[in-house]
Amino acid sequence: MAHLIDRRPNPREKSLGNRQRFLRRSREEIKRAVDKAVNERNISDAGNGGSISIPSRGITEPRFRLSPKHGNRQRVTPGNKEFVSGDTIDKPPSGSGDGSGKDASDSGEGEDDFVFSLSRGEFLDILFDDLELPDLIKSSLKDTTVSEPRRAGYSNDGTTPNLNVLRTMRNSIGRRLALNKGGAARLKELEAEADELCERDDLDISQRTRLAQIYTEIEDLKRRGRRVPFIDPIDIRYNRFERRPVPATKAVMFCLMDVSASMGEHEKDLAKRFFVLLHLFLQRQYERVEIVFVRHTHVAQEVSEEEFFYGRESGGTMVSAALETMLNIQKDRYATSDWNAYVAQASDGDNFSSDTVRCVGLLEDTILPACQFYAYIEILTEAEVSRLALAGNPGKELWRGYDALKTKWANFSTKHVASRADIYPVFRELFARRQREGQL
Repeated sequence: MAHLIDRRPNPREKSLGNRQRFLRRSREEIKRAVDKAVNERNISDAGNGGSISIPSRGITEPRFRLSPKHGNRQRVTPGNKEFVSGDTIDKPPSGSGDGSGKDASDSGEGEDDFVFSLSRGEFLDILFDDLELPDLIKSSLKDTTVSEPRRAGYSNDGTTPNLNVLRTMRNSIGRRLALNKGGAARLKELEAEADELCERDDLDISQRTRLAQIYTEIEDLKRRGRRVPFIDPIDIRYNRFERRPVPATKAVMFCLMDVSASMGEHEKDLAKRFFVLLHLFLQRQYERVEIVFVRHTHVAQEVSEEEFFYGRESGGTMVSAALETMLNIQKDRYATSDWNAYVAQASDGDNFSSDTVRCVGLLEDTILPACQFYAYIEILTEAEVSRLALAGNPGKELWRGYDALKTKWANFSTKHVASRADIYPVFRELFARRQREGQL
């Protein structure tokens, strides 16, 4: 019969099993609290754990209890000036009772919201639950596997670069303690006894003989200790690696962000929030997804993650420059036959009409046939949303150009974002887990 032992450490001296049961039971309430928290946080804190609050009524376990509005019961209560023995107390009218709120009430009880902390891992697991990159495995790669080296314990043989110093020293200390067991304590006792005898001037023959025996035993113990090597070949351990097959599902995500002068602080903040969510999602859910960051004004360039989120350059607007830069990078480093390509583009929609035509041509002829999914996020202000709705326009210049592509390409999606509260719902719509063919 197999026995499973859970050796995972409990978080902060709390029961890990109880915590996991609580998270499962209150998942819906926690999910709503996490969704709300991610919209209210600063960009730098979007993926951190922290304290969230959920209604106390949602965390109690079901139990049977007597209704306070029916039946008869007897109670022993402290004395007071209003009631005497034998008096009856009316039941509370229907509708009163426990609750919470700001309005005053002369009856009823309530509880504050329950506040507890989520770790970073728990927060991200709940935040990105049921999300995935659509159509990740290319048809040409479904039956292909590659092997990668993975850690597989320790070995007695290996090369010097793979030497595990910590495990080697642990074995060395254990072996020396075992071989010298009791030796150090015995040596200390003999030295103390020898010092005591040496301090005396009137030693008889038996005491002198005993002192000689002590010196002989001390020398023997020291000789035995010197024979125990500090490092023995049996102590040495090397990190062991074995090659394991993994699916060949390499993916790259291109993040294209408009930072031209038409993008105000509001638009840039919303765009960065979307890409922070995307970055956290890819890091948490996938091991082998590369991310390419491209910023553009009237010119485009590949930048580092830090420059992508914190750079301050601005300029004119030419969206096609970003698409051309992306195509050049893909051609140089990410062959379409080997890589699943994804694109996320964020812009305020302002562009020259002639350049929009060029963008549509690049998408239809080159980009969309070669990528798994393309998401375009148009960032507006609340005033622009109202003005476009009154004018009957679906969006700005770039949106109107892209609109015709949605009916032709199933891997192309466009969304509007006007406030922080729109970002996470839009993100979930774009990357919601889709039902695959053959699944019920």
